[in-house]
Amino acid sequence: MRRERVADDIYVFTSDLYAQVTAGAIITTAGAILIDTMVFPEESKAIRQFIQQRLNTEVRYIINTHYHADHTYGTCFFPQATVIAHSLCYDYLNTRGRESLAQAQQASRTFHEVSVKLPNLVFDSGTLEIRLGGKTLEMWPSPGHSKDSIVVLVKEDRVLFAADTLMPAPYFVDGSFEDFVQSLERLRGNNYENVIQGHGEVVLRGEIESKIESDLEYLQSVKKYVEIALTKPDPAAYLNTIDIEKCGKSRIALNGEVQQLHIGNLRALLAQYQTA
Repeated sequence: MRRERVADDIYVFTSDLYAQVTAGAIITTAGAILIDTMVFPEESKAIRQFIQQRLNTEVRYIINTHYHADHTYGTCFFPQATVIAHSLCYDYLNTRGRESLAQAQQASRTFHEVSVKLPNLVFDSGTLEIRLGGKTLEMWPSPGHSKDSIVVLVKEDRVLFAADTLMPAPYFVDGSFEDFVQSLERLRGNNYENVIQGHGEVVLRGEIESKIESDLEYLQSVKKYVEIALTKPDPAAYLNTIDIEKCGKSRIALNGEVQQLHIGNLRALLAQYQTA
């Protein structure tokens, strides 16, 4: 796992074991706040050890940006922390989350220690702020990747934890194309210092606007090709010829996994149009 310090008291952890998924830690005089946790126990425990032993503090809050396992499985290793999330995250963890964890535990002993830890504090609209040790964190819904997605801004540092609203290529199979576009539009022009993606590299201040624009252009390209596919005798076969480069993104990100995400996007939007 890679650790990066993006401000005096803000750390970003990037997984070596699963799709370069990220988690963050904001260190305050009154304790730490985690933004998401890792999927594999060994990496979640390494974060806990770093905060407790190297930084000599405890995690007071965990913010789960959405219910997906790669962002929530490690939450159970911080039993004393107050967990904050969207209200839908609570519902999804309590249903889909429990089901997928049971399947993961049947498939591998790696997850035998993991349990679902439900949020203690939820919200579903507007913004929610928490203050701890001189830090103010503002969070708001950012649906698109999933219906329960939220983003988190560290106001004093202008550092945005964008979760999977920003990643090397947008992925909306479990969410909504239209919501994704609106959520990305909301992130424009906000003068962030850094943006932490849910997967991949930190986006620096001078690159943020172009990154958001690139993602919006990608989504419009996906829409264009799906609309063309609908005019073809075999729409699915046509879409099989549309690789991610044709939509303006590189296939090398996340060790090539973005191409599979791209295929999922094309198929999901096609299915949505065909059933509309």
